[in-house]
Amino acid sequence: MTTSGEVFSYPAFVRLWISDTTKWLGLFTSGLALQLLLIETLGADQQDLGLVRSAQWLPMLLFGMLAGVLIDRVRRQPVLVGGDAVCAVAFAAIGVLGLLGELTVPLVAALMFVVGAASLCATAAHQSFLPRLVPTVRLPQANARLEQSMTAAESVGPLLAGALVRVLSAPVAILFNAATYAISALVLSTIRVREPAPADRADRHLRRELMEGARWVYQHRTLAPYALGLHTWFFFNSAVMTILVFYASEELGLGPLAIGVVLASAGVTGVLGAGLSPRLADRFGLGAVACLGGWTAPLAFALTALAPTGSVGLVALVAGQLVNGLGNGLRGPLEMSYRNAITPDRLRARMNATIRSLNWGTITVSAPLAGWFAATYGNRPTLWLGVAGLTVAALIPTLSPFRSAQMPAEDAA
Repeated sequence: MTTSGEVFSYPAFVRLWISDTTKWLGLFTSGLALQLLLIETLGADQQDLGLVRSAQWLPMLLFGMLAGVLIDRVRRQPVLVGGDAVCAVAFAAIGVLGLLGELTVPLVAALMFVVGAASLCATAAHQSFLPRLVPTVRLPQANARLEQSMTAAESVGPLLAGALVRVLSAPVAILFNAATYAISALVLSTIRVREPAPADRADRHLRRELMEGARWVYQHRTLAPYALGLHTWFFFNSAVMTILVFYASEELGLGPLAIGVVLASAGVTGVLGAGLSPRLADRFGLGAVACLGGWTAPLAFALTALAPTGSVGLVALVAGQLVNGLGNGLRGPLEMSYRNAITPDRLRARMNATIRSLNWGTITVSAPLAGWFAATYGNRPTLWLGVAGLTVAALIPTLSPFRSAQMPAEDAA
């Protein structure tokens, strides 16, 4: 069995890991800081939060599949560097304007649209770039190490955000994120990897290539149910996460540090889940472990919906996020490794973009809907609706051939 030490013996992967870890620390710091800035400084309600969240993910819906086609035609490393550089500038603008008192909710939404567009390109390139850095048999371990770093940042970031917001201000926390994106872009630019430019084929046709990527995903025996379940999970997970900070702050009466503890909890067990996932997959099967991870989400948000006010409510929210983080840590590395391993390199960016554009594209619908529903009917009914949807999301892959999926021995041709 491959160990993490073997994965870290690849210098190019180490630099990618450093880049991702740095960026994620800033991203999870600004995630909470931005919501607190909107709620406490700009007076945003649930619908405003839904608007900003929708704007961030709208590029995925509009351009996601197109980005996959275009990135399959170019080298991926320059796209990664450029995407992080643009995000650094956009977050710096939010931080500086926030310090100057010039921010408005529509302006934040516009800048987050820019972040979403840049992240779309960078993420599509990233998911197709990693298989260039490590052999196929080591993809689960490589993805597990990245997942562990992301979940560790998910633990530290909200705590850091809570402290920065309380001691300094939310704009300072967002400026910290801008700096981490700039560092990430710099580290990515130093990666040395053989990545020849794709051949410039005369028979290329945009619509044909878009359809080829979609057919690969939605006509595949195991990818199709996996993707449909994941789309459903993204829709309802976004709904509950859109209102979670508002619910904790305004309904349960939790302060910035307490909310930081809640959001950080998912990262603690996420690290554990990501570390265990390759070994559990070897023993029980990749598909079975990934499906099991999907069932933690409805349980987690049921605990959240039942939370009372005060310290008991804080305990309930922390418990829910501990459960949620464990499931995400278990399934994330396995699912990402599997879908890239079974997909030929020429289709990887399109496959990832097809899945991702609909995943994140659903957020543009679910976030404003959740904000409206919560403002109209209440936060707890919205959470229970999310629990029902997350249950359906877990059922879809569990009742399909994906439950028996295994990693292939070799990379797809």
